[in-house]
Amino acid sequence: MTKVKVASIGFGHLGQWHAQKAHQLDGCELIAIVEPYEPNQKKAQEKYPETKIVSDIKEVMNEIDAAVIATPTSYHYEIAKSLLENGKHVFCEKPVTVTVEEAKELKELASKAGVKLQVGHSERCHQVWERLEEFGEIVKNNSVATIVRNSPFKGRAADVGVVEDLMIHDLDLALMLFGKPKSIRAYGMKVLTDKFDHVKALLNYGHSVVTIENSRNDVKTERSVQLNSANGILRVDLLNNKVSYSKDIKSDSEQEIHEFDYEKRDHLYIEQEKFYNSITNNTEEFVTIDDGIAAMELIAAVNTSLNENKEVNLV
Repeated sequence: MTKVKVASIGFGHLGQWHAQKAHQLDGCELIAIVEPYEPNQKKAQEKYPETKIVSDIKEVMNEIDAAVIATPTSYHYEIAKSLLENGKHVFCEKPVTVTVEEAKELKELASKAGVKLQVGHSERCHQVWERLEEFGEIVKNNSVATIVRNSPFKGRAADVGVVEDLMIHDLDLALMLFGKPKSIRAYGMKVLTDKFDHVKALLNYGHSVVTIENSRNDVKTERSVQLNSANGILRVDLLNNKVSYSKDIKSDSEQEIHEFDYEKRDHLYIEQEKFYNSITNNTEEFVTIDDGIAAMELIAAVNTSLNENKEVNLV
């Protein structure tokens, strides 16, 4: 089997995990780790002594077929642009760029070069999403949904607000589960940084409402999705991989609640595996640049609502 020659760019918190997956996977060969920060370079060299450790992607551009970008968001655009202009396949962590305009430019470059451009929306890898047919009527007739993602402050990603840091995961889930909303109204607080650290967004679908609440300065860690409808309730604990649901609720009998655990997966491993498979087999990316742009457009709407204190129409 022909292996995809790849560089892993960034060896910070997330970049270390991506380098590990690229090193483990059979479908690729980890040619280089790109990291300009000297202490991280030393960590990378100690961890992967047989792998090239370089400061700039240009040093190994001619030796690779693809790259995984796991740097701070502000660097994504320039790195991805350079890779695409050199005909390299790109897997870029979310958000793919700072602005929608930059993301659209990368889409054009990828199309022109005829290469793959995948975006890292790892929450799509939960095994439960493949089992939604079991709860068809609840999902199909959803009237109220609540998505929560809270955690204590971890001292990283302070270059962006909680919307770009955490809510992007849940905006992407909302798009995957329910499609594009008609409007968004958001409320937020700046607590620890000069950006919004706690945000609640109301996504109006006309027939239903999805509430997304994210905080990065909470006293507990929680990730959950709950769907309520006349046909029942479905709650997914994304942190503990557990599902609770209730169907066929009647007013004259006690409500039955069922629970089960679903398979825990290595999401970064799955994402990279799908990326290399799309290159080798010339198939569509697991999360396309159009998916990434759609999530970014919702980010822009949330931020507009926060900054201008108004509802933002999307249709």
